[in-house]
Amino acid sequence: MRRLLVTGGMGFIGSNFVRYWRERHPEDMVVNLDLLTYAGNLRNLADLEEGPHYRFVCGDIADTDFIAKVMAEAQIDTVVHFAAESHVDRSIEDPQNFVRTNVLGTQVLLEAARRQGVTRFIQISTDEVYGTLGPEGLFTETTPLAPNSPYSASKAGADLLARAYFETYGFPVIVTRCSNNYGPFQFPEKLIPTLITRALRDEPLPLYGDGLNVRDWLHVYDHCSAVERVIEAGIPGEIYNIGGSNEKTNLELVHRILQELGKPASLIQFVPDRLGHDRRYAIDSSKIRSQLGWNPAYRFEHGIVQTVQWYVSHAEWWQSEGGR
Repeated sequence: MRRLLVTGGMGFIGSNFVRYWRERHPEDMVVNLDLLTYAGNLRNLADLEEGPHYRFVCGDIADTDFIAKVMAEAQIDTVVHFAAESHVDRSIEDPQNFVRTNVLGTQVLLEAARRQGVTRFIQISTDEVYGTLGPEGLFTETTPLAPNSPYSASKAGADLLARAYFETYGFPVIVTRCSNNYGPFQFPEKLIPTLITRALRDEPLPLYGDGLNVRDWLHVYDHCSAVERVIEAGIPGEIYNIGGSNEKTNLELVHRILQELGKPASLIQFVPDRLGHDRRYAIDSSKIRSQLGWNPAYRFEHGIVQTVQWYVSHAEWWQSEGGR
């Protein structure tokens, strides 16, 4: 039986992971730690009852004494670290908060976990730490880090701290870097839910620049299954890229959503480009596929339809204080 600490477990990816793990490993103990900032939503897991195998704790990952106490009381042996400030636009407006949470918070967790004797620490990161790609090529695990926003720089800093804890202390850290996630329970300010919810209200759909920035889209359930494989079979000290092999321009994406909702293309509104906007991300996930036997289950064509329909049928979720 594992005893997991899942940080950021009331956020988009974290709450999907908690649900995924509880369904597949009901005998394990899961402690869900979240500070409940703007993107943390208790309603994401309102149907999970606390008991001997699941507990929610509200708190700050940068609080040294608090984190040490949580780990000790729950006898944590596995940490899955999702908690992060994650929106690029917010990082441009307030870099300091991103450094505190993403860098200092990660260091506090690493140190508490090391002292606790944790046997698996999964640092959940992003392909944005690699910077931007030209029209060809893919990010691999050996691609040099070249973050271009305060958000991605803070995640790169956290990844390097994780690496240092492995190299210095032999602490069993594994880093995963994923492409853009989509699916249910994503905070409405992110691209796909923004497009869906604004289209449902017949509001303009803002697209940065020329709309030709490219992202690789990964369904959140596929991300959860990849993290599961890393927990079960990943090698400490290694990095695993997780991608969906679904490259789409933002313009392609918005047209597909409008088509699914039966809304006109006239809703598209081009706006000035974001500062430091990376042109293209694309992930090579052959390492996790070949070494750990993971493969995504969702084709984008099916996953985006399912996601659109989730927002259509859960209007009360995203209409309530922006999803809160």
